[in-house]
Amino acid sequence: MRSDGIKKGIERTPNKSLLYALGYTDEEIERPLIGVVSSYNEVVPGHMNIDKIADAVKAGIRAAGGTPIMFPAIAVCDGIAMGHIGMKYSLVTRDLIADSTEAMVLAHQFDGLVMIPNCDKNVPGLLMAAARLNIPTIFCSGGPMLSGRLSDGRRTCLSTMFEAVGAYHAGTMSAEEVEDYTLNACPTCGSCSGMYTANSMNCLTEAIGMALKGNGTIPAVYSARLRLAKHTGMKIMELVEKDIRPRDIMTEAAFHNAETVDMALGCSTNTMLHLPAIAHEAGVELGLDFVNEISGRTPNLCHLAPAGDTFMEDLDRAGGVYAVMKELTKKDLLDTSLMTVTGKTVGENIADSVNMDVNIIRPLEAPFMEVGGIAVLKGNLAERGCVVKQSAVSESMMVHKGPARVFDCEDDAIKAIYAKEINPGDVVIIRYEGPKGGPGMREMLNPTSAIMGMGLGDSVALITDGRFSGATRGASIGHVSPEAAAGGNIALVKEGDIISINIPEHTISMEVSNEELAERRKDWVCPEPRVQTGYLKRYAKLVTSADQGAILEA
Repeated sequence: MRSDGIKKGIERTPNKSLLYALGYTDEEIERPLIGVVSSYNEVVPGHMNIDKIADAVKAGIRAAGGTPIMFPAIAVCDGIAMGHIGMKYSLVTRDLIADSTEAMVLAHQFDGLVMIPNCDKNVPGLLMAAARLNIPTIFCSGGPMLSGRLSDGRRTCLSTMFEAVGAYHAGTMSAEEVEDYTLNACPTCGSCSGMYTANSMNCLTEAIGMALKGNGTIPAVYSARLRLAKHTGMKIMELVEKDIRPRDIMTEAAFHNAETVDMALGCSTNTMLHLPAIAHEAGVELGLDFVNEISGRTPNLCHLAPAGDTFMEDLDRAGGVYAVMKELTKKDLLDTSLMTVTGKTVGENIADSVNMDVNIIRPLEAPFMEVGGIAVLKGNLAERGCVVKQSAVSESMMVHKGPARVFDCEDDAIKAIYAKEINPGDVVIIRYEGPKGGPGMREMLNPTSAIMGMGLGDSVALITDGRFSGATRGASIGHVSPEAAAGGNIALVKEGDIISINIPEHTISMEVSNEELAERRKDWVCPEPRVQTGYLKRYAKLVTSADQGAILEA
């Protein structure tokens, strides 16, 4: 066992004495030592229940003959961090989580790992660590939140909460109505209830083969979540015994399976940052170029919030991720031969899955859209690509042309939207908010929600080198690469330039000649970084643009 390096032989008796100091018995020390990476904290609603999940995981490990040893991982609540400097510290935690987990695991020589994440950067950060460390590992998330209900009985969630603020500024909603949303949008613990980033990544963890059935969809408050945690604890012992490792599971084909499920589910555009970063740690290069090919052959089968008015609990009731995957096999869209943490193949896992509600999971022959949920656009505004959640764009905005309204930060754009300075037909450009320029690549849920709440969702597009929350809907185009701070052409856009967007044809451009762009570039000077101290200073020096997954270069 790996843990023999801290407990076997006379040379390791000092190490063993410290295990005794922890209260472990000889019997416990002799068993495989399983690291339980708990993301429990008291500031993130999606993590406040993880102490119970961790207890259940540990019970499962003990039942199967292992010794669980828990240590923490950090997590940021993107909703609480939204709209202020805190959002600069969201994406950057993904690498902090991966690095600190690597340090803890290698320092203490665990035989296996159970990762317990839940929210946006916590899930990919731990998946990156799993791929990097490559010792037997399995995931069990904290589970999604239940949807809320307003006082009149209508269902609600966090995305409608943000849009309510925009409606208030537009004068179409009273302060009392906003309070109704405030009290009811987030009624339980768990990751917020739509197909936002956290739930997208938890579903894709299941699809890629690193978690058991139900990981992405069983609500946080259901007892079934505790049973899943116990079974996860038991399963890690089998993975340790058989020496099944993350890189045996997270192969190039498995990542393409995950991208296919991503398209069918209508996941957050943030998956286009996280999947390449995780793949990179697994030794797989997963660029944006293949996305449109997968999207072109994969129908969009689910319209969960913000694209529609259904929620994670509905997807769970309809059969969950496995039922979606089973639909995709009707046209051989998945590689079903791949190994998973169940010890069985994808095909064996989903063989008995049934679509229990064709209104929640559309049959493959009657999808919401014939193409997948995400598209990559390219052109002289985004030479290396940008990303849009096309399943959440209204038909009227799939093709759009309008004058650029240019802002060098999110805050100035929000002020202009609320001041009613943005007109129907405009294209809002928010730049210097990329991984390097932000630094930290803030989510743009506030401006996109403001546009929707102000009634401009069917007439105004937003383009940024920043990113969007999974709760964003509308013609919101992010991850523009190269970013402005790296000299991308988005830095050269001027107020009034005509911007042309064609999502079906995957194009995005500004109607400015190459000669004019060359002249503008002569006068361009990159602004000084907004943050020049601490971790963000180091992050800005090392981070790549979004098309490479915003990974850190050595």
